[in-house]
Amino acid sequence: MAQASKEPCKKQACDIQACLSKNNFLPQRCVKVIEALKYCCEQCEYKSTHCASLSGLLKQIQKK
Repeated sequence: MAQASKEPCKKQACDIQACLSKNNFLPQRCVKVIEALKYCCEQCEYKSTHCASLSGLLKQIQKK
């Protein structure tokens, strides 16, 4: 059986960084990867250090 990552949601956080870099740091263009991080954080009950930045990102994409 695969061992659970010590740091859940790291992949999603890295995906967000890559998306933001490609899209001139506009969170509105990275909604899908931000939603993926949100889902991951919900699944691990926010027990990942990568979930800390989620609230700020969600506020930015809701400003559309």
